[in-house]
Amino acid sequence: MPKHPGYWGKKLRIDLSSGEVKKEDLSKEFLKKYLGGTGFTTKVLYDEVDDNTDPLGPDNVLIIAPGLLVGPNVPTASKTTIGFKSPVTGGYGKSIVGAKLGDQLKRAGYDLLVVEGEADSPTVVVIEDEEVKLEDATDLWGLDTRETDEEIKETYEGYSTAAIGPAGENLSRLAMIECEDRQAGKGGGGTVMGAKNLKAIAAKGSELPPVHDEELLDELNDKWRKETTGRGETEVSGTGSATVDMQYGTGEALHVKNREIGMFPTRNWQSSYFKKAYDKLDDPETERIDLDPRKWVDIYRQGRRPCPHCTKPCSQYFVAEDTPYGDIAVDGPEYETQYSLGGATEVDDIEAVAKANEICDRTGLDTMTTGMTIAWAMEAYEKGLLETDLDLEFGNAEAMLEATRRIAAKEGELGELLADGPVEAARKLGKGSEKFTIHVKGMVPAGFEVRGIKGMALAFAVAPRGADHLTSCFYALEMSGSFWDFENYDRTKMAGKAVALKAMEDLMTIYDMTGMCKFTRGIMYDEGVKELVNAVTGFDLSNSELLAAGERVYNLSKAFNTREGFSREDDQLPERVIQEEIPDGPSKGERISAEEFQRELDRYYTVRGWNEEGTPLKNTLRELDLPDPAKEVGVGRE
Repeated sequence: MPKHPGYWGKKLRIDLSSGEVKKEDLSKEFLKKYLGGTGFTTKVLYDEVDDNTDPLGPDNVLIIAPGLLVGPNVPTASKTTIGFKSPVTGGYGKSIVGAKLGDQLKRAGYDLLVVEGEADSPTVVVIEDEEVKLEDATDLWGLDTRETDEEIKETYEGYSTAAIGPAGENLSRLAMIECEDRQAGKGGGGTVMGAKNLKAIAAKGSELPPVHDEELLDELNDKWRKETTGRGETEVSGTGSATVDMQYGTGEALHVKNREIGMFPTRNWQSSYFKKAYDKLDDPETERIDLDPRKWVDIYRQGRRPCPHCTKPCSQYFVAEDTPYGDIAVDGPEYETQYSLGGATEVDDIEAVAKANEICDRTGLDTMTTGMTIAWAMEAYEKGLLETDLDLEFGNAEAMLEATRRIAAKEGELGELLADGPVEAARKLGKGSEKFTIHVKGMVPAGFEVRGIKGMALAFAVAPRGADHLTSCFYALEMSGSFWDFENYDRTKMAGKAVALKAMEDLMTIYDMTGMCKFTRGIMYDEGVKELVNAVTGFDLSNSELLAAGERVYNLSKAFNTREGFSREDDQLPERVIQEEIPDGPSKGERISAEEFQRELDRYYTVRGWNEEGTPLKNTLRELDLPDPAKEVGVGRE
């Protein structure tokens, strides 16, 4: 019987080295403090991985935890967190994905899966309720992710999967984990699986844990189903509406970011707008670039393949035949792919970007990191620093596609150079190429050119997993000027962003703990999530208690990085955004002032309860009920 409503109270631990399978109890205290999803993965990562652990060694762990609200038909509660020590940053790693696997893992009777060790040969983990098997995957090694999924389902019908492709097998640090048209992308989770000889995980379950108040949960689910589909009474905060992102997907505001704000990174962040599009502004009939989904969705979309329990699907299943790049069938491209494989490389052909997206999904590459790696290579080629047989001029679609294929296969000198991302490539190439490497902590940023939206500069700098937009979703406040309890924010100003950023990070951590999609952040806020959590668990949490749980987990991720040796020196920005002004466009002349950035970083550390080096104070960690991190990494008086 479950230990507590909403949970099974069970952790499944699999040691690939020995083949041992254990089922361990989770205490009620653990469940209430960490809730689920990112809360569980962060706690396990802190407890079981230390600063001597090689990210690609057997002592690293792969942790999979569905969010607390995943399962009982809560609208948009689809997200599962995959945690690990990142081979990209050497620090805190997580990737969040709308995976059917997480839903099935919970139905199989587990709140949490921990995979450790390293198999002697390629392996698939198969889970069905109480039965857990380690199967030989030698015949699957070398297959792409779609082929792997199809082969597994021929034997295990009705199972949900998470798999790696050749990129993960080749230990490219750009490797992601493919979860049936959904990807656990940045950070190198697929590389960790490849290092463990873990080709795939397949799960199938038969029952969900009981909830505290089924009648209340049904009422809330009906309420939020109406709200998320635009039929309710909530006024959506931020850009867009309750339904526009369903029509055009995550790229619905690309035209705003590019033409009105000037925050669409282009040409490896040399500019903040796509010039080919901007030059057409005088002609309203042609002003939309080919990457803009408002132009291509009606032509190419063939249905949707949404995340589980989604009532607000952003999925755009793109199908095209007989294109210059062959047939194409892929879920996407999403905004971050439109930016990275499109804007960053100056490829404005949506068919080429969609094909690159498909290659990445099948070979197991993260599209964002792949695009930014190729953009770096294009600039190195442009500057005469990189010699290759490919014509890596910005805008060359064929070269972009061929480079993507070579990265996945680690083929030739170029593939070997680029397979671990732009930071490692710049280290190998030298010649000053590190000066135009766009990253924070080794992680490439999302598609928000921070010179045109300055609070995101601070958000990218301090995010524990590296430059990440979803740790805070701070762009939701800056693009509109108002969000949640914050109003009249100016995206062109750095000062005054610290307090709001801290609050947004805590709120978004709650979303990652509960598994809620962040497309509902301007509909549910904290109040709506709290109602659902209490209906499922009976914890009777207040808003402040819920946000304190988010603050606790955020500080624990910071404590993990502190133990790894990260400090203020790592919470810094790429040289380009500090030293260069945006040359033209809507944000012409903007840059990040180093002095203003450092002042706001000081304020952020103060608001967080950390010292001037960005190290959490002992008292801060104690107040958040983190006694062990307080002793191990906290600073200040006893």
